[in-house]
Amino acid sequence: MGAGVLLATRDPAPARTVPVRVVPARVVPARALPVRALRANPQPSARPPAERPVRAGLCTSPSPAGHALAARISRGILAAVRGAPDAGIAVADTRTGIRCSFHPSRHFDAASIVKVIILAALLHEVTAQHGALSGDQDELAREMITESDNTAADALWHQVGRANLQLFLDLAGMTHTTLGPGILWGLTQVTAQDEVRLLTLLTTANQVLDRPSREYELRLMAQVVPAQRWGVPAGAAAGVTVHVKNGWLPDPELWVINSIGAFTDDDGVYEIVVLTEDNPAMPDGIATVQGVAAVVNRALAPG
Repeated sequence: MGAGVLLATRDPAPARTVPVRVVPARVVPARALPVRALRANPQPSARPPAERPVRAGLCTSPSPAGHALAARISRGILAAVRGAPDAGIAVADTRTGIRCSFHPSRHFDAASIVKVIILAALLHEVTAQHGALSGDQDELAREMITESDNTAADALWHQVGRANLQLFLDLAGMTHTTLGPGILWGLTQVTAQDEVRLLTLLTTANQVLDRPSREYELRLMAQVVPAQRWGVPAGAAAGVTVHVKNGWLPDPELWVINSIGAFTDDDGVYEIVVLTEDNPAMPDGIATVQGVAAVVNRALAPG
């Protein structure tokens, strides 16, 4: 059986500053992972009959006024994924009500976007116990999210534990997500519909994550090192705050390239999830992700 490698890059960390420490990228030893587990590919579920949005291709609008915009985004997404090996896409905009989906229930290896789940599960566990993150946990969380550090993810995956990780998924309603086997968190199986649900959980009031927890995780996602701010930020307007997490994994010869992000401004929030696999090389997957993101970001830009 072949082997894949999950990579994260970092440079040596500078001296600590208080209270905020920004750590540039540094090299992390490559991690060997086996070929991804077989995927289930359920068909997208039907929309409840009570909802009657106006459909325009891949996208829907809650009112006829948004039909033209939804249709334009649909055409742009289809053009961006034309010729791409495999992709799952979800978009949700709280301001216009537009939602888009393309293979939303198809399963993909998570690679490093699972680190958003790991931190969310940790924050839920800590607040449920009326506690707070320890200094070590804060340090690991920062390294895991802002630098995509694999060693930090290993440590927090073990600390949270499978039972608490699964509890978080259940409470979040992420019913199509399956945790990776053993320590192989990068092989967690995710779907676009569950990932956009996770982003919505981070950006709106809910009973699973309290406001300080949501703000903490979003703040780290907004501080991802520049070398890893590719993907869904492509084409984002200057006035929007971008909260992003990317994942990449050669498996063993074709690449998994994933990118998820929430985009916030004074008027509201929109979210983009693009999952891809079977890319011939990393740049091919990034090009597909950024092609989709540029269409959505330019269409949903403030004003």
